[in-house]
Amino acid sequence: MWLSLVERCVRDAEVVGSNPAIPTIIATFDRPASGLSAYSGRAVLDRLFEMIGYGLCHQLPDRSFFAGGYQLPVCARDTGIYLGFALGLIALWILARGTRPSELPRWPVLVVIGLFVAAMGVDGVTSYSGMRATTNEIRLITGIITGWAMSTLTFPMINSQIWIAPGQGRVPDGRWQVLRWLAMLAVAYGVARWVMPLTGVLYPLVLSLSILVTFSAINLVFVGLMPVFERRARRARDAWLPALIAIVMTLIELAGAGWLRTFAESLI
Repeated sequence: MWLSLVERCVRDAEVVGSNPAIPTIIATFDRPASGLSAYSGRAVLDRLFEMIGYGLCHQLPDRSFFAGGYQLPVCARDTGIYLGFALGLIALWILARGTRPSELPRWPVLVVIGLFVAAMGVDGVTSYSGMRATTNEIRLITGIITGWAMSTLTFPMINSQIWIAPGQGRVPDGRWQVLRWLAMLAVAYGVARWVMPLTGVLYPLVLSLSILVTFSAINLVFVGLMPVFERRARRARDAWLPALIAIVMTLIELAGAGWLRTFAESLI
């Protein structure tokens, strides 16, 4: 069952303050809020972050990152997946330069993508089976490369289903573009590992947005399969309705996943 709000706040404060194993960065402010308004604002955000990831992740404090005094909505591995996916879409958009490539990458890149996903699988299986110990650092790395891989497959699918005249190329394609794609991945990891924790509460907010982007992008592929929306958009603004439907689907999925977890826990 869900912990009460007070229990949750007390537990997180104890965990953050006493467990050095948890990567924690607390933001400081020149004029901190005080009184009931400060508690209410923090409580609302804490509950919001919990609800967003509740149906997606175990949300164990010792396997999660903290920023600005808030536990991130999902664990370290899932943080990597969702940030990797969202940042991967941005990188692909930059590399594509408006060409809207609709073909999957060539087989060498597909092999790299497969290795990325396999790395996360191996880390997860071997750690859960007790064969070896893993860390939040490894969970973050393997999550980011998996999210990066997933976005590279999703990006051409969206272009193929949404645009009236999708491009025929691939991204990344060619030696130099692949190297830039990998370099961008390294930058994405650096942003997630060293930059975002310094932003305080912005980190869980960005992660929450990344979760919505990930689900909505994947849902958009399926919405684009509907004849009424398939290859109908000439410009981005023409795709507002399928995009809206994909977002609504995401909200329903997140709510449904949370309900299923609540129901399952009620049976225990």
